Amino acid sequence: MSWQEIIVETQTEAVEAVSNILMEAGAEGIQIDDAADVNSYEPADATVWVDWDVVEHRESGATVAGYFAEDVNLPEVINDVQMRVNQLASFGLDATPGKVTTSAVKDEDWATEWQKYYHPVRVTRHLTVVPKWEEYQPAQEGEKVIVLDPGMAFGTGTHPTTRLMMQALEIVVRGGERLLDVGTGSGVLGIAAKLLGADKVLGTDIDEVAVCSAQGNLDLNPVASDIQVMASDLLSDVPAQEFDIVVANMLAEVLVPLIPQVDSVLRPGGKFLLSGIYEDKAQTIIAKLEENGYALDETMKLGEWYGLIAHRKSEDE
Repeated sequence: MSWQEIIVETQTEAVEAVSNILMEAGAEGIQIDDAADVNSYEPADATVWVDWDVVEHRESGATVAGYFAEDVNLPEVINDVQMRVNQLASFGLDATPGKVTTSAVKDEDWATEWQKYYHPVRVTRHLTVVPKWEEYQPAQEGEKVIVLDPGMAFGTGTHPTTRLMMQALEIVVRGGERLLDVGTGSGVLGIAAKLLGADKVLGTDIDEVAVCSAQGNLDLNPVASDIQVMASDLLSDVPAQEFDIVVANMLAEVLVPLIPQVDSVLRPGGKFLLSGIYEDKAQTIIAKLEENGYALDETMKLGEWYGLIAHRKSEDE
């Protein structure tokens, strides 16, 4: 069996959106080459120094590659991907040049070669993400391991927005919280929350395909056995209940309509964690939070991406 590779040339701020487009088009794996990763790279060994003048790396822009089974109608998929990439400008994202190309990849090449890009990554002080085919033992006391299948959905813990949200979870989770993960993707944030001590976790995503992908990763982590995942367009189908923490790692253009809805599920004083915010959208999101009764507790930045920790104001604030 051969695989078909669709490659999109784009910019850092559009990487998440393009990855989602490819996954929704049926990609069974994603590979990202982003110049911005150099800025956020942290060696696992703090004594290691990387000379980027010597190491070959992308100096600008990004490419996102999706891998599709050989029986997929490639011309139809390419047309759909190109159309949706072209539409990203209407959401305020720079996806240029937005060129979509393709090539064939032998099964033995992709099935093993793409895996070489994924190794155990220490994402935060306590959390390490490990691909399911790697044998790994925690390097120190208190280290918590998340096992993922990186080919199943976007959100492997290596992208700056996911890192920011995992760092935010370490800050706010104290134990026993009820947490809602909107746009759960790979499920990595829900798993992280459970490892950090959250009690009840509900994850949502836009359709059943995404939900199944998240469930596959939850099944790899025994601590996540009681996490629930469901299909919902933002909060439209979330059952009436109250959460202590709401997490949303998604494009700023989706966060804007989400923010006014969150007070229906977040208790007064509850924490609202947001990322997926490119630097030129940060002030827009902060203003939207303040308009809707939230106080900003902390601003986090990694490369050109922002993460925010806010809380819903109580009546006496």
